[in-house]
Amino acid sequence: MNTHICLVLVLYLCSFISFSQGDTSTFKAQFALGVNAPSSNGFVNDFEANSMNFPTINLGLQYMFKQKLGAKLDFGFNRFSNTDNSPEFKVNYSRINAQLVYDASIITSFSNNLGAFIHAGPGYSLIKPLGNYGANKISYLNVMAGMEFHYGVSDKLSIYLDASYLKGFAKDFNPVLNGFGSFNGDLLTITIGASISLSGCYYCGD
Repeated sequence: MNTHICLVLVLYLCSFISFSQGDTSTFKAQFALGVNAPSSNGFVNDFEANSMNFPTINLGLQYMFKQKLGAKLDFGFNRFSNTDNSPEFKVNYSRINAQLVYDASIITSFSNNLGAFIHAGPGYSLIKPLGNYGANKISYLNVMAGMEFHYGVSDKLSIYLDASYLKGFAKDFNPVLNGFGSFNGDLLTITIGASISLSGCYYCGD
C-alpha cells in the first residue's frame, strides 16, 4: 500500500510540473525531515513509545489558486519505537493528506524574506507494526493541521520549519491483543525542510 501511495504522489508531481510552466508562484514542491511524538493513549496497556522519535519524512506538492489561498497534497512517513520499560516494538506510520493552505505571511511582514503558512485537511493513516506484531496492521481517517515558517534563500528556494498535529479517528482495539505493537492515536510532528518553486519566485508579488 505504501508503494502505491508513493507512486501516486510521484505521478501528481510529474503532472503538476508539466502544467506549471509560465505560471508565477503557483506550484511548489516540498521535502522535510524531522521528529515525531505519538500520543500515549494510542497504545494498549504496557506498550509505550519514546516521547520523541526519528525519522519523520514529508513530501508534498502545493498549488496556490489564489494569492492567499491554495491546496496541497502530501505524503508522510513516521517511525516510532518502544521505551526501555515497554515490550519491544516498532511502528511505521504512513499518511496521505489533502489540505487547504492559507498564506499568513502578514504575521512575518517585518521581513521580506520571511513567510508563514497555515495548512489543514483530511487524510488517511496506515499503521504497520514491525517484528512480532506485524499482523496488527490498521488504517483510519485523520485530520491534519499545522503551521510553516519559511525563510527565502533565493527566488525559488526557501527553507522552513513546520509543526503539525494529526488527529486520528480510529476505533478502540477489540480484542486488546489486536493493539499489541500497534497504534490508534494522535501524532505531533516537527520538521525542517526545503520548498522549491516550480513556476516562479516566492515573493514576486511583494
